[in-house]
Amino acid sequence: MDDRPEPATAAPGLRGYDSFAAGETGSLGTVPIERDEVVAFASAWDPQPFHLDEAAGRASPLGGHAASGWHTASLLMRQLVDHLLAGAKSMGSGAVTDLKWAKPVLVGDVLAGTYAVKEVRPSSRGDRGYVETAFAVTNQHGDTVLTMNATLIVGR
Repeated sequence: MDDRPEPATAAPGLRGYDSFAAGETGSLGTVPIERDEVVAFASAWDPQPFHLDEAAGRASPLGGHAASGWHTASLLMRQLVDHLLAGAKSMGSGAVTDLKWAKPVLVGDVLAGTYAVKEVRPSSRGDRGYVETAFAVTNQHGDTVLTMNATLIVGR
């Protein structure tokens, strides 16, 4: 049985491109890093020993049982959908750039995502615009663990 949440769907009253402004910031919520999810993700997508086994993680330069960077990026994507895109006329993304894993994410960490709108510009297609956005993920100590930029395509 699949117990993942239902995907977000567009509904009337969503934020359009014109409602975003450079300088806007916001929270994307928090997510705990749990051992079983780290192992499940790694088993399927990034089966390196330091993601699969606590002892291997401690013996690695990562310093503990570490989540895959791709797992961390996937968790940010879920936060982005749940806390920003589900309330917007999202039409996808034109690019993700400058994805950086700044620090290992370890089992037991609690991550918090944030966004900042850097630029808003219209598309040559009149039904949409581009929202250039910077994202950051920090752990419970306030350490940045992931950053990235994305071009969000938002309907008008």
